[in-house]
Amino acid sequence: MDSKALDLEKLLEDVKRVVLEAAPLMDMGTAQVFEKDGVSNLVTSADLAVQHYLAKELPSLVPGCGFFGEEEHLCSKGDGRRWIVDPIDGTANFTRRLGQSGISVAFVDGDDILLGVVYNPVSKEMFWAVKGKGSFLNGKPLHVSNLDFQHSIYCTAFSLYRKEFAQVCNDILMDAYFQCADFRRFGACSLEMCYLAAGKVDMFFEIRLSPWDYCAATLIVREAGGFVEGFDGASPSLEKPCPLVVANSRENLERLKGIIARHLKEVPYKD
Repeated sequence: MDSKALDLEKLLEDVKRVVLEAAPLMDMGTAQVFEKDGVSNLVTSADLAVQHYLAKELPSLVPGCGFFGEEEHLCSKGDGRRWIVDPIDGTANFTRRLGQSGISVAFVDGDDILLGVVYNPVSKEMFWAVKGKGSFLNGKPLHVSNLDFQHSIYCTAFSLYRKEFAQVCNDILMDAYFQCADFRRFGACSLEMCYLAAGKVDMFFEIRLSPWDYCAATLIVREAGGFVEGFDGASPSLEKPCPLVVANSRENLERLKGIIARHLKEVPYKD
């Protein structure tokens, strides 16, 4: 089946249904918590339960497509069309019941993001977008803010899993901080980007993120009028980790990229 022949609006409704069905599995009351590779990188039995459910339900919506999620043992390549999924973005927040965690689901064809859904079960906020159709929060259209750099709020996360990059992230933050209004750190990339799409914040940078962190939210931001780039203006990778720069306007994006370039000359990792 050609992706052009897909009824993306119908597919969106099916995805929203599946995500809502998976959401009750995000139950910290019964979840077990494990360390992946240190105290900062956690996984819970709820992460695994949500991804198992999504890995079972989503591929059946588009036969032959692959599945790419954070818990890699459940991944399959497919025919170029894939679901890119983060079962719980903001797992550390989830373990501490902070209310800033979400399920992130994107449907892509090659490098083309066709559909994205991000859902926070605590706030009951569901963000979604279909390519070319705009972005929405619980059915209401979204649009990025029109604030200039001086009045903008900047989000970042200091590369939690790779703390050797914290100093350069701090240098970029401090440079931007004295030029913008303020900064925030919510601890869940997909939600931060959706807040940007909704005009609640205005810029975002993180030095190393994986495709499941940002794929769905990338489409939501772009459809809300925002801008998302990888390093040196490249499109964000849908295959491997990369830096991510996001802004409400092209002017703010370029100014933030200029700040980043003063401190970061090249991507400091290959994996």
